[in-house]
Amino acid sequence: MPEIHPTAVVSSEAELGENVVIGPFCSVGPQVTLGDGARLVSHVVVDGFTKLGAGCTIFPFASVGLQTQDLKYAGGRPGVIIGDHTTLRESVTVNAATADGDFTRIGSHCHIMAYAHIAHDCIVGDRVIIANVGTLAGHVILEDRVILGGLSAVHQFTRLGRNCIVGGCAKVVQDVPPFMMADGNPLRVPGLNAVGLSRAGVSEDSQKALKQAHRLLYRSDLGTRDACARIESEVPQTAEVQHLLQFIRSSERGIVK
Repeated sequence: MPEIHPTAVVSSEAELGENVVIGPFCSVGPQVTLGDGARLVSHVVVDGFTKLGAGCTIFPFASVGLQTQDLKYAGGRPGVIIGDHTTLRESVTVNAATADGDFTRIGSHCHIMAYAHIAHDCIVGDRVIIANVGTLAGHVILEDRVILGGLSAVHQFTRLGRNCIVGGCAKVVQDVPPFMMADGNPLRVPGLNAVGLSRAGVSEDSQKALKQAHRLLYRSDLGTRDACARIESEVPQTAEVQHLLQFIRSSERGIVK
């Protein structure tokens, strides 16, 4: 049975999994689903069409699933879906999507630190870390294992590729390619996210290939299109290199250079 503190306000229509814990002064709306073992520590608001996965923990003063801040909102049933074992720390805000039937999505095993903001229609992959006060505008995509530094802000419709890391206080207005390290103001890409690649189990051969790709993209006089052509013809086509090329070629905002 769920454990619900007597000061919490929980709708009788909410769906609560086994061993859910809802702490003091929390509010849970009627369209909310909390997975098995989910825990709301205290003073948490979860509302709207929100589904929280198993084993998630939400810390005090976080707000999840409330109406988008997008002025185009016209009603309907937009919502939020969060995977298993994700943690939202103090005062995190996660807004619902804007259009009827759409969802803001956060994956599993993510760690979203205090005061971070995830706006409408964002898609956040698995094992993502957003440090304190990291801010995502609407329609941002973070692929798996991205790390976003504290006090960093990401422009709407921007993408951060798999296993990339962005330093603190960054202003991100173009796509950050996967497997790279980005830092500075203006943002630059000095090298690979070598520690992140090793932790993710990327092979040494693939890391060497990605270093070659980085040199062509960032340490040559080639434009992005020509650099990609050289990468395709000269660099071993590991799965990671192929993903890098696909990511760059599908970019609508261009990549950080």
